[in-house]
Amino acid sequence: MGQSHRRLLLVSLSVLLLTATPVAADSTLTQRSAIAADQRLVSPGDVFQLGLFPVANGTKWFLGIWFTVSPAAVIWVANRDRPLNASSSGILALSGRGDLVLLDAARDNETVWSSNSSSATVAQLRDNGNLVLADAAGAVVWQSFEHPTNTFVAEMRCGKDLRTGALWALSSWRGADDPSPGDFRYVMDTSSGSPELHVWGKGRKTYRTGPWNGMRFSGIPEMTAFEDMFEFRFTNTTDEVSYVFRDRAGSPVSRVVLNETGVMQRMVWDQAAVTWSVFWSGPRDQCDRYGLCGAFGVCNVVDAVVCGCVRGFRPSSPAEWRMRNASGGCARSTPLQCGLGGGDGFYALRGVKLPETHGSSVDASASLEECGRRCLANCSCTAYAASDIRGGGGGSGCIQWFGELMDTRFVDGGQDLFVRLAMSDLGKSNALGNVTLHRSMLVSLRVS
Repeated sequence: MGQSHRRLLLVSLSVLLLTATPVAADSTLTQRSAIAADQRLVSPGDVFQLGLFPVANGTKWFLGIWFTVSPAAVIWVANRDRPLNASSSGILALSGRGDLVLLDAARDNETVWSSNSSSATVAQLRDNGNLVLADAAGAVVWQSFEHPTNTFVAEMRCGKDLRTGALWALSSWRGADDPSPGDFRYVMDTSSGSPELHVWGKGRKTYRTGPWNGMRFSGIPEMTAFEDMFEFRFTNTTDEVSYVFRDRAGSPVSRVVLNETGVMQRMVWDQAAVTWSVFWSGPRDQCDRYGLCGAFGVCNVVDAVVCGCVRGFRPSSPAEWRMRNASGGCARSTPLQCGLGGGDGFYALRGVKLPETHGSSVDASASLEECGRRCLANCSCTAYAASDIRGGGGGSGCIQWFGELMDTRFVDGGQDLFVRLAMSDLGKSNALGNVTLHRSMLVSLRVS
């Protein structure tokens, strides 16, 4: 911002702060008003508030949005990288060009955060927690829901705009008392195959949800138990890939947070106890740690974390498995025949979180039977499964994998995965039969 423009804005804001009525009970901000110090924007139904909040014993101040019933539950932060040193120095206003700006009066009205929008004439905090900037015609020019921080709330999208490349992803706080960007991100992988959500930490993948199967994410069967409280919607079109939830009428408010340790938590407000209850966490246990049992390994939690190999596979490095390190995964006992004399078939691995879908292919219009035929006809295909489990009968649609099967685990209510094996490794069991997992070697892992 140029010096002349800054001085003009300073004069304008000085007049506003002297003459405007406080907006603490208002949901809107115009170019003729501003808020400062302990003033607030309050959504029409008093569900959310926007203002400055302190951390680090009041030595740092941030502009944020929080639940009125729980001010500590901050859902969005503006100036994550540039805190104010005192609330009294912060001024939030709409600039003449239509930016929403946070200024620091202690630094000659330096802009510490801007929406980088234009033509906005009004800012409104809505009852869903979305801060929306609109022009004179009412068209939305910017909204906080398009710029998430560490929290998703109802009606907020997680995913990617395939037209613009914009990402709707979470980044964790640096610490419980530090809103600056932390080490973890929660993003939708849309690069290929069936989209799924991943947590990344310090440059490596730490957790994934599994692909959407028409009802829920494959690795979160608990979602079906929440259907009376939440409505889930997954969009996968040429324009966008996104996941949204909504709180059903009469249900308590909820939020999904990526915390500073890289754990996703779905929390629901318990009005009677005046606290947040954790409904679900991911990773839920050590088997949810990405790639714990390696390629073609399967993880299970019984009395301990147990890695095993799918039937027809054996540990790639028995010595490492004996040292309770299964990350090297499993290797085939018998090479695939692919049209040779013995032929190939499929082993049905029941009740699992589907393997990572990066590099897979999806055809929602194919039947499961057709999917199996296509996989058998392609020498590179290593497994297949239904892409949509709605309607029962084993599901419909087709996901095919063409390489290693990574990050597979058993889950209650999991899906069927059909793994390609040489016919000789299928033995007497039906190629598509309901057989149990054969572990060529078991290892109970010590995991921290």
